[in-house]
Amino acid sequence: MPESGQYRILGLLGILWLSGCAGPTVDPQGAEPDINPVLAAEHSRQALSAWKQGNHDAAVKAWRQAVALNPDDPVAVNNLALALKAQHRFTEAADLLEQGVARLPGVAELHYNLAVISELYLLDLDRALTHYRAYQHLAGEEDAEVGGWIADLERRLQ
Repeated sequence: MPESGQYRILGLLGILWLSGCAGPTVDPQGAEPDINPVLAAEHSRQALSAWKQGNHDAAVKAWRQAVALNPDDPVAVNNLALALKAQHRFTEAADLLEQGVARLPGVAELHYNLAVISELYLLDLDRALTHYRAYQHLAGEEDAEVGGWIADLERRLQ
């Protein structure tokens, strides 16, 4: 007959086994989080408030949550990218804008900011030209300043 110490060990092992079965589920790699535009809007509001108060790290964190909860919100994507740019995280900002453009190709502002970051901070002139052109096409009316930038880039890339 087992001693009481052995019962305790067997009981603990049983509890550990059961708690392991009740652990959190693991999402398949690449699965998107649940979309929640209402919660995303709250995170965006908190991010804007934090940014205005000078707490830029908290703002970036909140905008990241907003984008994760609603990746189709171009304002949240754009604000996060601009916050990252302000922190000199240019590659990260450009990558985020690329993702935004892939999801929302008709949003002119995403193309514009991707073009600016690509040209001025990453020196990726081909990408900048592509997105200035896309911006110009989507903006609806000719922007003379952007037209000049396009002409300049075309000359520089020849």
